[in-house]
Formats: sequence, C-alpha cells, structure tokens
Amino acid sequence: MAKTKTASGNEPSTSAVAGFEQSLTDLEQLVVQMERGEQSLDDSLKSFERGIGLYRQCQQALEQADLKIRLLLDPQKPEQAEVFEHGKLG
Repeated sequence: MAKTKTASGNEPSTSAVAGFEQSLTDLEQLVVQMERGEQSLDDSLKSFERGIGLYRQCQQALEQADLKIRLLLDPQKPEQAEVFEHGKLG
C-alpha cells in the first residue's frame, strides 16, 4: 500500500491535528481580549501577531486532517479522493 507524503517528505502529522482544539480555544480567547479594546497599541500588535500564528496552526491542522481523510478514502490516489458531502452516500 503506497503512502502519500507531505511536502516535507513526512507522513501526515497527527500532532498538528491534535493541537487544533487548543489553538482554536487560544485564538478565541485572544479575540475576546482584543475586542475589549483595553490593550495598548503595542500589546494589540503583539496579540495580533500571536493570533496570526494561532490561525496558521489551525489552518495547518485542518490541512493535515484533510490529507488524512483523503489517505483513508483512497490510499493509492489520495489526491483524487473525493470527500463525501453531508447527506450523500456513494
């Protein structure tokens, strides 16, 4: 059975997927803090930078999950695997 590797040459990482919920929770808390408008400009910029990092972690985790699903659906040709839509089977 052929395995598809990521651009870095490694198999899809489950650590990125496992950290998704924590990154999302941290991002949500950061947004709440920023929306209060009580931070200085410098702190706001630092929070924004942290938020961008968290957003990218979440995006990477979603991409890894998508790849894992595609590998499960069609291990031979994951790039051609089609994820079924809710309510549609087959």
